[in-house]
Amino acid sequence: MLFNSVEFLIFLPIVFLLYWFLFRGRRWQNLLVVIASYVFYGWWDWRFLLLIVFTSFCSYGSGLLLERYVGRRRWQRMVSAGNIVLNLTILGIFKYYNFFVENLEALFRTTLDYQLDWVTMKVILPVGISFYTFQALSYTIDVYQRKLPATHDIIEFFAYISFFPQLVAGPIERATNLLPQFQHNRQFNYANAVDGLRQMLWGFLKKLVVADNCAMIVNEFWGQYQELSGLTLFMLGVVFSLQIYCDFSGYSDIAIGCARLFGFNLMRNFNFPYFSRSIPEFWRRWHISLTTWFRDYIYFPLGGSRCDKLKIIRNVYVVWGISGLWHGANWTFVCWGLFHATLLAVYNIFGINTKYKEVVAFRRYLPNVKESIQLILTFCFAVIGWIIFRAESISQAVSYLSTMMKNPFYEAHPVYSCHGLTFGIALICIEWLQRDKQHALQFSVNNLFRHRLARWSVYYLILFVIMRFAGDSQTFIYFQF
Repeated sequence: MLFNSVEFLIFLPIVFLLYWFLFRGRRWQNLLVVIASYVFYGWWDWRFLLLIVFTSFCSYGSGLLLERYVGRRRWQRMVSAGNIVLNLTILGIFKYYNFFVENLEALFRTTLDYQLDWVTMKVILPVGISFYTFQALSYTIDVYQRKLPATHDIIEFFAYISFFPQLVAGPIERATNLLPQFQHNRQFNYANAVDGLRQMLWGFLKKLVVADNCAMIVNEFWGQYQELSGLTLFMLGVVFSLQIYCDFSGYSDIAIGCARLFGFNLMRNFNFPYFSRSIPEFWRRWHISLTTWFRDYIYFPLGGSRCDKLKIIRNVYVVWGISGLWHGANWTFVCWGLFHATLLAVYNIFGINTKYKEVVAFRRYLPNVKESIQLILTFCFAVIGWIIFRAESISQAVSYLSTMMKNPFYEAHPVYSCHGLTFGIALICIEWLQRDKQHALQFSVNNLFRHRLARWSVYYLILFVIMRFAGDSQTFIYFQF
């Protein structure tokens, strides 16, 4: 089931009313969450419910075994490693089997002139498998590391894995944050629910008006890149940068806001990343749940930044190589990850990896000259990365970038006048004004929006823009990951 579908607009209020008025009490509400989440996920293809149930059951059982073998670290390591290998094997089969088989066959054919007779499989990639697999892994690892006790309530654990707002595209929640929320009674909070609805409304605006309109332009002109001017190609990269940001952060806004309707607080996944002054800051603000997952479970165990420069750079390349592969079974994603690893390594060498944790131009309307240059440079790096990310092959990425550099930079093209770009720029301007908030519609009680008329005028204006300018419905980009 998609957030941007009629079915979801019917599904959500029904579940909300049942949750608060019929299924009273924590255990009954947790049971409803599981049922509703399986309906939500099974709406796409009911057969893959078996996969998420199996993943949930194995991770639940691993937690109980880890508790049983407390004090016997050898057995605990075996249990933890076994569950990790099992989950990664399932992920590998569905997501990477054909990729590795095809590349291995190509390697033997080109280097040894030998034809391998391996068979590829027609496998449908289950929506959200990378997200809920990583969520399940975090539970096993955290129990093994004694960051939280194993849960004995199978319903609350299944609810934690399958919680429908963030099931298919995150945020990737940690057991230490979300699981305890299923273990305590929840009370309806009107203020939190209203703020959740505001965040959902902003997310729908991002997705339906900006991302979907940008997608129409990108899909139309991407295949014609060799005929376009260099400036047009760069602007097409900018349009895709707006598309992927508004598509993915829009989903996160809807998910976080939806969760608040049910009394849950999900972690922040985007913190206005295009207002970053460096690539390290960009990645502290983009897809935060994934970057912190890699940081805590891969980067830190490798030694993190507590070792010499060469090992730090090695750790960065390992993490970003894996991060690229996590995004999809295509070498373009790996190259995109290594591209950012190279940028991060350069920043690290010059010792600016930990700078800029505060809001840019804090308590000022505009950035100064230095900040402006940093913002523009960081955004340009991000655009180049997104061009590699969007390309269908490495050769297309190289050809696109080389064409962008060689072709004239003065020819005009209709890409400049698309609704997605216009509304995207307006949206970025609004987010700039709200960059110290959790989301763009988080109103302060000390300004004009303390008046109900002002707030509702904004709501109705956004609804009008959505109904009038929404683009053709597009699947969320990160569903494929």
